[in-house]
Amino acid sequence: MKSDFFTYQAQTSPYPLAMEVSHAKGSFIYDLQGKKYLDFVAGVSANSLGHSHPKVVEAVKNQIDSYAHVMVYGEFIQKPQVDLCKILAATIPNKRMAVYITNSGTEATEGALKLAKRVTKRAEIIAAKQSYHGNTQGSMSVSGVERQNRAFRPLIPGIRFITFNNEEEIELVTENTAAIILETIQGGAGFIEPENGYFTKVKKRCEEVGALLILDEIQTGIGRTGTFWGFENYNVTPDIIITGKGLGGGLPIGAFIASFEHMNLLKDNPKLGHISTFAANPVITAAANATVHEILETNLIPDCVRKEQLIRKHLQHPKIKEIRGRGLMLIALLETPEFATKVVYRCLEKGLILFFLLFEGRALRITPPLTISDDEIVLGCSILINVLNEFE
Repeated sequence: MKSDFFTYQAQTSPYPLAMEVSHAKGSFIYDLQGKKYLDFVAGVSANSLGHSHPKVVEAVKNQIDSYAHVMVYGEFIQKPQVDLCKILAATIPNKRMAVYITNSGTEATEGALKLAKRVTKRAEIIAAKQSYHGNTQGSMSVSGVERQNRAFRPLIPGIRFITFNNEEEIELVTENTAAIILETIQGGAGFIEPENGYFTKVKKRCEEVGALLILDEIQTGIGRTGTFWGFENYNVTPDIIITGKGLGGGLPIGAFIASFEHMNLLKDNPKLGHISTFAANPVITAAANATVHEILETNLIPDCVRKEQLIRKHLQHPKIKEIRGRGLMLIALLETPEFATKVVYRCLEKGLILFFLLFEGRALRITPPLTISDDEIVLGCSILINVLNEFE
């Protein structure tokens, strides 16, 4: 299988981890030799409830027994879709919200950018340097790392970049701006949090000039930071919310969420303002419903904060320069990218899955399932500490 993987499957990097997967359950992934690996990455924040969670599996099986794809999105009334929209809309207080379900986070970004232009009748988008919003053309256009973008230019015009947390540059949002799009916590850049009421000040500026605030919650949303939405930690509610990753409990889905009034503009003039054949596939949305209900109806969200402290307690080591992030969206920052790479591969040999960030090479990603147990956290931390000791 490994030979066929390298022969026939398009590659995304020169040196993939290339573990041959047999099956996965809970917080563990098993290879073809039966060795188990503790998963501290959760499919890059996607497997919110771990692997093969019984409620997600049951929801998928029940739905596939009824029907799968029946009609292009938005034409037939399908219970899994309606239920998911309803429960997500209810997480935004004091507003009548509408939800557009997509196939992925990057498609949700595309829809959010289109909606902002439709609402404001403006073209300019402000984004942040060192940001990442996805890999389709529109999402790349608002992702602020030129070394990733230059090979694919020209991208969408009318994009201006500012520095995250730089309050002076907020003034670059003007009457020409349709929207400013920001990650609630900058992910690829190194899990950088907003500081000094930054989002409150950005929102105030948007209201002054009639621009919209889009927050990318693809990683931070669905409970990962100790609140259902990451922005709840920072005293702001955006005009448009983008979500994905953890929403599907390991299955591919995304969504963008905005006021009913704004979202209504996509249905006419022109009709089919945003359309997708397989978006909100009922099997996928059934899994998402099971995931969201489990997260909202258990202690998983408040437990994220407690588990964060447990990780911080057990990852004390002189080679760890800093632990950044919030809840179960954390990184351990090492000395150099080269050292971080060695640690990731050595931990994999020892049965612990860690991973990299897009743009901060010194970082070890620690984004385990929200369901990870205390004992599993302690085990994973001990493996990492022992590996770090090997390099002393």
